[in-house]
Amino acid sequence: MPAQGIDIVPRQELLTFKEMYRLIRVLTELGVQKVRLTGGEPFVRKDFVGFLEMLSHNDLLEAINITTNGALISQHIDRIEKLGKVKDINLSIDSLNREKFAKITRRDAFAEVYKTLELLEQSSLNLKLNVVVQSGINTDEIVDFVRFTKDKKLAVRFIEEMPFNGKGQRKMEENWTFNKILNEIKTEFDVKDIISEKSSTSRNYAIDNHLGTVGIIPAFTRTICNNCNRIRITSTGTFKNCLFDDGVFNLRDFIRKGASNDDLKELFLSLVKEKPENGFIAEANRQDGGASESMSTIGG
Repeated sequence: MPAQGIDIVPRQELLTFKEMYRLIRVLTELGVQKVRLTGGEPFVRKDFVGFLEMLSHNDLLEAINITTNGALISQHIDRIEKLGKVKDINLSIDSLNREKFAKITRRDAFAEVYKTLELLEQSSLNLKLNVVVQSGINTDEIVDFVRFTKDKKLAVRFIEEMPFNGKGQRKMEENWTFNKILNEIKTEFDVKDIISEKSSTSRNYAIDNHLGTVGIIPAFTRTICNNCNRIRITSTGTFKNCLFDDGVFNLRDFIRKGASNDDLKELFLSLVKEKPENGFIAEANRQDGGASESMSTIGG
């Protein structure tokens, strides 16, 4: 979270649940089978669980996945488990140390987030921990997180740090790339490749006698771009072909000006054709000169 915080978006600028449902329905009619709803904490939206229930009635949708920071989800786990289409929960947690966690998130909420982690791990949902590897801050915890997978049925996924911190790329003591993270894991563990689906964002590994698994997401070196089949729509309706572009179209305004479902389908097909070859090209094409907005406004 940027030190200065983020500007709260006026409610009328946000996509409504009805608008989000419509966009997702149109996309599923074009072949999209999975949707991820992200935060921060998506449960901050009033009646978000009701929206999940609404989405679960979309017969063309196979999986609904959620990314959360663990602040508000715990009270809703029972209802979520009853929705068969909600498969995976990604919990963002960059440190297992309370003081360090407070420094990173700017809130002293480690105890409640860790309790949520335990509740999710004990639930029927597939739990993944998203750990952004931050130079000079939490790199000494990489092995601790891997140890965490021994007795817990969860996946720890280390994510290369990206420039989305509200002010552009911060000064780093070391560049913790995919290979450096993997070599750090190998200082204590023998890892075996897990074959993942082609469009997976992570390279995944198993460790003997560990219930859980580990993975690394090369988000900054972007070696996963060739197989990327993802699009992103922000809370205010901006369509992004790539995490690193600055948005190619505002769907909210298009809908509110009376666009039909056929108009939306035609638009989606035309936009996806313009998907850049990789994130470096997408970033180079930005009008503002670089990826500097906060991830907390893009959606984790």
